[in-house]
Amino acid sequence: HLLYLFLHVQKMSNQTDSTAEVVLEKRGGAGIITLNRPKALNALNFSMIQQIYPQIKTWEQDPETFLIIIKGAGEKAFCAGGDIRAITEAGKAGDKMTEDFFRQEYRLNNAVGTCKKPYVALIDGITMGGGVGLSVHGHFRVATEKTLFAMPETAIGLFPDVGGGYFLPRLSGRIGYYLGLTGYRLKGRDVLKAGIATHFVESEKLPALEKDLIALKSPSKENIADLLNSYQKKSTVDQEKKFVLDEHMEKINSLFSGNSMEEIVKKLKQDGSPFAIKQLETINKMSPTSLKLTLRQLREGASMSLQDVLRMEFRLSQACMRGHDFYEGVRAVLIDKDQSPRWKPPTLEEVSDEFVDNCFKPLGNDELKL
Repeated sequence: HLLYLFLHVQKMSNQTDSTAEVVLEKRGGAGIITLNRPKALNALNFSMIQQIYPQIKTWEQDPETFLIIIKGAGEKAFCAGGDIRAITEAGKAGDKMTEDFFRQEYRLNNAVGTCKKPYVALIDGITMGGGVGLSVHGHFRVATEKTLFAMPETAIGLFPDVGGGYFLPRLSGRIGYYLGLTGYRLKGRDVLKAGIATHFVESEKLPALEKDLIALKSPSKENIADLLNSYQKKSTVDQEKKFVLDEHMEKINSLFSGNSMEEIVKKLKQDGSPFAIKQLETINKMSPTSLKLTLRQLREGASMSLQDVLRMEFRLSQACMRGHDFYEGVRAVLIDKDQSPRWKPPTLEEVSDEFVDNCFKPLGNDELKL
């Protein structure tokens, strides 16, 4: 009995001690989610997803919870992405986790996107891939001078998922296509200027902001927006800097508006400017299969609901789990780190329309249910 009690107590206390991978707590009128794997840059694993989803649903129904705040522990990252290594190992072992992970992760992305309570993501530090999915669909996304945003999936044989097909094509001009295909990294205020963040606050002001958010008495969305705006007005870091992509916007809008990857590559070659050449070099490193899947994902997602996008992305995720390039990309970038993936097929021309069409086919009983 004593042992049982001890184990039980330990399990209870685990929820708030420093070893819990995600800390869920209620302070004042706020439900607070802290991603707590700082050494792993708060990468999102399966057990974290399984804890966060039901908690958001519970807080949504709770009349005493007025807003939800999500943040990352440590100095470096909000969340650097999904736990790619675990998915890779599961895929190689033929484990069902490759299906369950994406299924539950996309359900969580949808919960963020449909959350009835104001949802505030403090995206301080590295925010990539799965970390973008935990933040970008919520009402408020607060960037800092330390924010580093990217959707780098085409480099590992995947595609910008977690609802990338929804938010990327909705950014101004063709910025989203550019970010999704090249994995380009945005920093600090540029994350706000691109339309990914809604506010910019200096990193050192976040604890005070959080305290003020917690202290709000039954706030409306407007009250929260007012508070965030007042903090933004006081943030002077990099105020005078112009948007990093400003000078390239015309080129991005024309060069990345092709109807096919081949057409985009042709436009980049014909353009021949230093900017275009640099983009060609980047695109040439990416998985040709990923590039084709991504371009179609973004073109279709532009006119879909978030729910339909996530269903489409679930189909694509399962196609990537069955394929070659994801495992090869993870090997080259994350495991052996030789940065020389051998993509199959190795060229865009060899990725047939028929293959791409197949990846988008509905999965019958295995469809993502939201």
